[in-house]
Amino acid sequence: MAIQTQRVGNVPNYEHLLSLCDSTGIFEHCVMDQPRREHGYCVDDVARAVIVLEREQSSDPRLQQVIDVLARFMDLAQQADGRVINRCDMQGIWHGQATTEDHWGRALWSWGSIVRFDSDEIRVRHAFECFATSAAQRSTHVRSMVFAGLGALELLRAYPSNSDACALLEDSLRSIPVNLVSSQAWPEHRLTYANAALPELLIAGGRFFGQQETVERGLRMLKWLLALQMSEGRISVIPATGWEVGVSLPAFDQQPIEVAALVDACATAFEVTRDEHWLKAVAIGARWFEGANDASAVMYDQATGAGYDGLTPTGPNWNCGAESTLAYLSVMQQSSREYPAS
Repeated sequence: MAIQTQRVGNVPNYEHLLSLCDSTGIFEHCVMDQPRREHGYCVDDVARAVIVLEREQSSDPRLQQVIDVLARFMDLAQQADGRVINRCDMQGIWHGQATTEDHWGRALWSWGSIVRFDSDEIRVRHAFECFATSAAQRSTHVRSMVFAGLGALELLRAYPSNSDACALLEDSLRSIPVNLVSSQAWPEHRLTYANAALPELLIAGGRFFGQQETVERGLRMLKWLLALQMSEGRISVIPATGWEVGVSLPAFDQQPIEVAALVDACATAFEVTRDEHWLKAVAIGARWFEGANDASAVMYDQATGAGYDGLTPTGPNWNCGAESTLAYLSVMQQSSREYPAS
């Protein structure tokens, strides 16, 4: 049959995200839909916002202004040796040590996204420099390395021979542990958070290096993870407390970030394999926010694009923080893309 294009899901609404931003960054937490300014900002959410906004490729001047603000925030967070401080308060005072934990990995992911998607030459050049500085570091944390590896992949889509990104991607792939048991699909004793990012890196990174065995390993992991988190045709993600064999599902509280990570990985799997099984999973992930979940609860505000902070047994946690809003927007981006369909 002829290949056509189809568009599914809703076009993202950025009104709530814009309301969380000021001239410094994006506020991390909310009470209902009002930002908790006293909690300040963090690189984790600023980087997530950059990734989503760059992927949107919008000419909306409000979104472009926000990217400028967030890019300046990232500049201040990065230290000369490439490590990154995560938290900043409203007075512009940074708190905590510079490290190579998750926020370092997400910072690299955001800089890689700017290099890949942005049309502003000055912004791209500066992101390239920031990426090179932090790519000289490595982390002992698996997910930190995975996030960094996803950033390396973004940069390599624009500059496929960049040695810094290639080396970082190679080390990120090696950071994912081998399977503990040969018959076991998942290489960790316990699932924690952003789990689908691991197979996503294997699938995309394996394709970049032409390593089909790595791609197949990632697909096996993702297929197992998706099956684990499906219940009666709907997504039922593992709770914020994690999961290991023997723990009953479904369980709560469920976090939107898990749905977003799963949808990203399934979209990547579709791009690599063109197997529409993965495209259907993207649509199922979008429907989680529409109410096809374990509490039959709508998990976003249609009027503003705010994402609710978690799914409890009785319905949503009505707070609309940055992480959950960005997770919702990310899923809407993936589900509203034009995909080839038979």
